[in-house]
Amino acid sequence: MGVGVLASGTGTNLEAILEAGVPVNVVVVDRACRATEIADRAGVPVELVERGPIGPDFDRLRFTERVVDALQSHGVDLVAMAGFMTILEKPVFDAFGARILNTHPSLLPVFPGAHAVEDALEAGVKVTGCTVHVATIEVDAGPILAQEAVPVLDGDTVESLHERIKAVERRLYPDTIKRLIAA
Repeated sequence: MGVGVLASGTGTNLEAILEAGVPVNVVVVDRACRATEIADRAGVPVELVERGPIGPDFDRLRFTERVVDALQSHGVDLVAMAGFMTILEKPVFDAFGARILNTHPSLLPVFPGAHAVEDALEAGVKVTGCTVHVATIEVDAGPILAQEAVPVLDGDTVESLHERIKAVERRLYPDTIKRLIAA
């Protein structure tokens, strides 16, 4: 089963996926980022589908279609979103259905959205965590595949808590992907 990874940033999830031996056919990025360097070092093809600024002229539907084209041109069966911070439209879900995975820094359904770690700290919870889920058109609302708790420690900052969550995510996400490939 060929995996396509969508990345936008530092590439730490991509690194973990590759180090775990997941067969990645292509990495699709929406901007120049470290994930490109990681893919290049691993000999994995990279497709840049430049997004540009999100504003009144941003055509999210056309952008999504270009992402789908890039994935399909590399024979992708399963899509792993790895820090890809652009919300995609219906064509990607039509093309890949329940074969799009995402990871989120909270124990969904609690604290969905882009500020999950900040929201957990503001709420004063004692435990948060990481969730691997099926991505759906509704952000952070798909079926949960795996979760692991991470304690919130006295004196935690957004950065310190997020780093502990990322450590769990870098293990849990590749393991979940490998389990699905083997099924």
